Amino acid sequence: MSKNLKIPRDKENDYTRDMARKRCDFIKEATGVEMKHVNSYSFEPDILRGNIENFIGVAQVPIGLAGPLLVNGEYAKGEFYVPLATSEGTLVASYNRGMKIIRECSGVKTTIQEEAMQRAPAFIFDDARQARDFGIWLKEHFDEIKAQAESTTRIGKLIAIEQYHAGRFVFTRFDYTTGDAAGQNMTGKATFFACEWIRQVHPNVNRYMIDGNLSTDKKHSQINVLRTRGKRVTAEIIIPEKIVRERMNQSPQRLQYYHQVSGIGTMMSGAANNGSHSANGITALFIACGQDVANVSEGAAAITYSERTIEGNYYFSVTIPAMIVATYGGGTGLATQQECLKMLGCAGTGNVKKFAEIVAGTVLAGELSLMSAMRVNINGTSDWIESHDKLGRNR
Repeated sequence: MSKNLKIPRDKENDYTRDMARKRCDFIKEATGVEMKHVNSYSFEPDILRGNIENFIGVAQVPIGLAGPLLVNGEYAKGEFYVPLATSEGTLVASYNRGMKIIRECSGVKTTIQEEAMQRAPAFIFDDARQARDFGIWLKEHFDEIKAQAESTTRIGKLIAIEQYHAGRFVFTRFDYTTGDAAGQNMTGKATFFACEWIRQVHPNVNRYMIDGNLSTDKKHSQINVLRTRGKRVTAEIIIPEKIVRERMNQSPQRLQYYHQVSGIGTMMSGAANNGSHSANGITALFIACGQDVANVSEGAAAITYSERTIEGNYYFSVTIPAMIVATYGGGTGLATQQECLKMLGCAGTGNVKKFAEIVAGTVLAGELSLMSAMRVNINGTSDWIESHDKLGRNR
């Protein structure tokens, strides 16, 4: 064990190959482990300012390619080859299978229904009456508060202030649109400036928390299912009965039956997702494309719906009420992540809604594939078990 427990750091210029190497040498001295693969990378560390501290190297997550995914969106139109970063065997193959079904059905239709990013200050008063009166004051002075918040950002726009009263506390949610950025830091700074102005001009605002946890940042919550965090996106498809039988080895009636049964399981478990595995596709795309992967905790919530149509076909949809994505800022500018975004035509400004629709379409592809594979065949075989046994075991 090294006697020097302090991680090496250069206060003048810490983002160099030399400093990364020194920290790897420090780890070798402290633990005996040589960072041979971690310390191998193809970009210059100076691009990492604002992304990481004490840089030592990279985690090399394999990236597979699925597609083409045919999307009939308002922003994403056409075919896309989708990069999926994962170490789970069968995952890419499964999403590829779902995308093939989508293509044979002339594409997945995607719609962004709402967008909002929050910071959620909690204001503290002497009693409930003061809290109530403050709520009235907030509504009356929205325009001034909006001006203060937007003075800190070029693209962030304050669109609403939600209020939730409990005793002498007023919990709020400041809702913003944030352009092509995910916007958590942007909304934090904007809300802080707005709250400081409120504290200066309102006689009873002496104490507040910049976030009282009602934004539920990096956590699933029912309020975000109802009110939206990030983008609320729906992907939907109608699969002709012929394709259901030939490609999914099912019938529309049987798929609908299975969906009803799994709905009971969802209710009994208290799960936040009545689908199969939306987190798989979202996580794999997020890692490949430089998203804040912790936001999967919100995006994993999904609402699925299915029905057998009058014509005998199968309608299926998945709604993701809290998809937090970006095509500008954060990790989107890093070397490999930028390449993956460019592959999708989603790098830079003006592309965040396009990217959100591609993510939603990818999620639907994964749902279709897994619901097909979960059937146990009459001969006692299982596509799900056999595919994992063939592709998912690292022998």
